[in-house]
Amino acid sequence: MADSIDTDDIGPGPGAGGAIIAEPLRRALGDRYLQYALSTIMHRALPDARDGLKPVHRRLLWAMRLLKLDPAQGFKKSARVVGDVIGKYHPHGDQAVYDALVRLAQDFAVRYPLIDGQGNFGNIDGDNAAAMRYTESRLTAVAAELLDGLDEDAVDFRPTYDGEDEEPEVLPGAFPNLLANGASGIAVGMATSIPPHNAAEVIDAALHLIAHPDASVEDLLRHVPGPDFPTGGVLVEPRESIVEAYRTGRGGFRLRASWRVEDLGRGQWRVVVDEIPYQVQKSRLIEKIAELINARKIPILADVRDESAEDVRLVLEPRSRNVDPAVLMETLFRLTDLEVRVPLNMNVLIDGRTPRVCSLSEVLRAFLDHQREVLVRRSRHRLERIARRLEVLAGYIIAYLDLDRVIEIIRTEDDPKAALMAEDWSAAAGAEAAALDFARRPGGLHLTETQAEAILNMRLRALRKLEEMELRAERDALSAERAELEALLASEEAQWARVAGKLREVRARFGAPEELRAVTFAEDLAALKARHGAEWPQGARRTGFADAPKVEEVPLEAMIEREPITVVCSRNGWIRAMKGHNPLDAEVKFKDGDGPRFAFHAETTDRILLFATNGRFYTISAANLPGGRGMGEPVRLMVDLPNDEDLVAIFPHRPGMARLLASSAGDGFVVDEAELLAQTRAGKQALNLREGVRAAVCRPAVGDHVAVVGENRKLLVFALDELPRMSRGKGVRLQKYKDGGLSDAMVFAIDQGLRWFDGGGRVRTVARPELDEWMGKRGGAGRMAPRGFPRDNRFPPEGAEPPAKG
Repeated sequence: MADSIDTDDIGPGPGAGGAIIAEPLRRALGDRYLQYALSTIMHRALPDARDGLKPVHRRLLWAMRLLKLDPAQGFKKSARVVGDVIGKYHPHGDQAVYDALVRLAQDFAVRYPLIDGQGNFGNIDGDNAAAMRYTESRLTAVAAELLDGLDEDAVDFRPTYDGEDEEPEVLPGAFPNLLANGASGIAVGMATSIPPHNAAEVIDAALHLIAHPDASVEDLLRHVPGPDFPTGGVLVEPRESIVEAYRTGRGGFRLRASWRVEDLGRGQWRVVVDEIPYQVQKSRLIEKIAELINARKIPILADVRDESAEDVRLVLEPRSRNVDPAVLMETLFRLTDLEVRVPLNMNVLIDGRTPRVCSLSEVLRAFLDHQREVLVRRSRHRLERIARRLEVLAGYIIAYLDLDRVIEIIRTEDDPKAALMAEDWSAAAGAEAAALDFARRPGGLHLTETQAEAILNMRLRALRKLEEMELRAERDALSAERAELEALLASEEAQWARVAGKLREVRARFGAPEELRAVTFAEDLAALKARHGAEWPQGARRTGFADAPKVEEVPLEAMIEREPITVVCSRNGWIRAMKGHNPLDAEVKFKDGDGPRFAFHAETTDRILLFATNGRFYTISAANLPGGRGMGEPVRLMVDLPNDEDLVAIFPHRPGMARLLASSAGDGFVVDEAELLAQTRAGKQALNLREGVRAAVCRPAVGDHVAVVGENRKLLVFALDELPRMSRGKGVRLQKYKDGGLSDAMVFAIDQGLRWFDGGGRVRTVARPELDEWMGKRGGAGRMAPRGFPRDNRFPPEGAEPPAKG
């Protein structure tokens, strides 16, 4: 529709120079949305593969470096840092920038914090940090490693948003920050989610990739077995899934809390959780477990307590000492955030421009290529500085070789600088001429302007003999360094060797002792942590690996205390469960205008099936029904039953039972009850209905014959075997009608006869041979019902007893 707009009809409007740009709306919106999407992808959401930072994080570190907030210096108010960032580099909200600063300082959110915070920076319970005016911050040693080399032309700089200053496009990043600290973000049409890893393991994998450029992901995973979360935990993801995730760049990891059984003596025990999954709020986790206990969804758990101080300590009290701890924890893992799935989506910016989902080897290659480029740029920068210094040193040495002539020129010449440059110093240099940097021009060897300026700026105290010796030693050292750098730049192999050496230095600085680096199994890791206590090295692995125990899943019903109940549902759909098996005809109070409709005996372990006029079955756990002290609760709050639909039947599920379903049009079939259990509030469709037709019958299929009565009071009896057994469908024709439809149907045993209650409460039974008059084939019209058949054309309700006399 937008392309059909005739832009020739658009009148003149305000714009640059009083003109407008006429273009189709679709193209205008597309171009502008594309610009917005690219801006979000490149400048907000996705990290750079080279330094692992988003622009806001990079600008935070850059601003703090300019404020001289080095690890060895003092702290400054976080408000000062945020003000510099939003004022000079990042024109966004101050709260967003402060939130980014806070996260980089939280040791439970970042594996290797980049900011050292002083004050309240939040906690694992989910409490927010204090306002920025109350907290202070400075850089950590890891952040200093990322910034190292910015003064040596290691990376390109670009103008800030207002053009008044400059900022680095990327940091030198000798620390493998992308994988070590991970990243997450949502852009337009794409997202990224990279969990944190162990830096020493990542460096080991990078070193292996330098030595073996064609190494496979499987080879690299021998060094990086998986993520390493700051909050610890246990990974129970199969090895094949981990390999596939790192090969494709997409996948996920099952992460569980770390727990142990604490023996209390005399057969008593409790479970202590000392590490919870990454990014799970402890307070919310405890609330969820408490809700499950109150809702009796975990009957084997009696209580949960938070005994945490600086460390995590959640105590779980079982209801009985006979409970298997593994069964208890497997239940909690399934129902709570004690087990979470951490996604992996390594969508990063390659070279700072191209978003791409990368494998582990591609991410490491991008990091290593950047490190080599940084090394080359820093080496060239150093060569330029050495060349300038050697030029100055050559001038100083000339001054020492012919000091009298230099002094004479300075004392007698009106323009000593020009005279020094015009003088031929070949005779003074003598044998050292080849080793000195001169401006070789016609007429001999001459000083450069830089050398002449340096000689004129010399202090008299520098003319001593000792100074000359120091200058010559410095010249020799710089010459040797220059030769080494030139050899380095000429050899790719030497460059990779230098990169590997730098990585080994970083590993030694931020890694763990050798004996702790290879520990990955959860049990061994837990024992070592308990031995080291609070002195567990920061660089040591925190997250262990284990196979998920093969514990037989215990159904929820088995954990619910089995008690008899009487379920009552009113005409308006208010349901409740009263304790004990009370008489079904006992007097029960209802709301005004309401009354009884369904009543049956069940147990708290049962699942209650509800059949509605829309042909759908809904499932409710009997343990979740409201108690009988009040009026109950509406069924529509428990299941998604439409307002224009009504209930046909309510009954407890019995395994092995079958049901006869039929519609008001007279179609039906037999279905196993196991096929009717629904897993969601939306229910499960069983009887397909055309427009204007409603579900009318849901009876137990116990017996061998079916009795069907229509609204025309004609009765038909046929064999149950003539009905198909289905899980879902419209069914087959039960009875033929000229006018009206089905009134009721039931299944009965032919040898016991067809029974109903007459108006006087007496049981009326029609058996063979009298019943043969109504026997026929399925789909027949039937004959008028026998005398005394109920006027409402209904068979007795399921489980109904004849009314008491008198």
